[in-house]
Amino acid sequence: MDGTVFLRGPRYVLGEEELDHTELPDLAAKADEYGLAPDAGLWGWGSVFRTRRGLGELAVDAGTATLRATGTSPADVDALVFCSTFVPGRPEGHGAFLRTVLTGIGLGDVPVYGLSLNRCVNLLAGIDVAYSLVAARRYRRILVVTADRVIDEADRITGYALFSDGAAGCLITGDGGGDDGDVGDDGDRDDAYEVLGCANAQETASLDWSAEISSDLARKVNESLLGPLAMKVTELDALLHANIFLPVLVMKERQAGFSRDQLNTANVTRVGHCFAADPVLNLADLEAAGGVRPGGHYLLASSIPGSRLGVLLRKPAHEKQEAMLHAR
Repeated sequence: MDGTVFLRGPRYVLGEEELDHTELPDLAAKADEYGLAPDAGLWGWGSVFRTRRGLGELAVDAGTATLRATGTSPADVDALVFCSTFVPGRPEGHGAFLRTVLTGIGLGDVPVYGLSLNRCVNLLAGIDVAYSLVAARRYRRILVVTADRVIDEADRITGYALFSDGAAGCLITGDGGGDDGDVGDDGDRDDAYEVLGCANAQETASLDWSAEISSDLARKVNESLLGPLAMKVTELDALLHANIFLPVLVMKERQAGFSRDQLNTANVTRVGHCFAADPVLNLADLEAAGGVRPGGHYLLASSIPGSRLGVLLRKPAHEKQEAMLHAR
């Protein structure tokens, strides 16, 4: 283990019931309440996914999918970072809830780190924590899982997104997936991305939910991540962002310096806003569609009022591909 940290096996699960936005009974009233024109194409209204299963079941499915995708035995996981905006029940029951998640995934007596107050950047905050722990060589492999579901159906429709129930996971590891931990094996792994860094920008005065998300904070994160590498925003292959309403998403990310071509907004309509899972969900879909190139740079990023968090990834290339890239 040479200090290089990787994100592997981005995977997600959605609620088992798909609903078209026209099936949401309160949509017209909510749109009127928030001052939204009843124009599905404008906002990107499409489908949402609803579950009748528990939060723990979603988390188990996402974590299991990540371990299966990376070929990792649960016995080889050193810690779990679990993220959710809401954990059901009273605090006295949270231990039993975590036990359900741990045993469902097949994890042993591993440490658990819980995050909830970062709201829809919970998962990126969890990746940041896991990255720091692995880079410090505290652990070698950390499973990061986020899971959320709408508790009150009246909250599925907001002034900035249509919410879906679901979960997502990834593995943060100090090796690239080779049997001997050799970094050179990464180019042969479809699931491995080198984590080049994580960055957070915060404006404490704007943390209230009534504030707007900030393009200024997004630019600060860009500079923190790209500046040390002498990279420009235009050199990123893609931004994996939150699936909020199209006009808000496009305006804020364009103001932050991204081009329209760097945004992949299809999941705004296909999936909706899956709480903190969106960036990893979008990366998984980009990968499945063949949209990830060797040597490419990808930014996972999401904002809430008063906070922006980003995780910069690089897709390793084969040795021959690396030589071609450096020859250009």
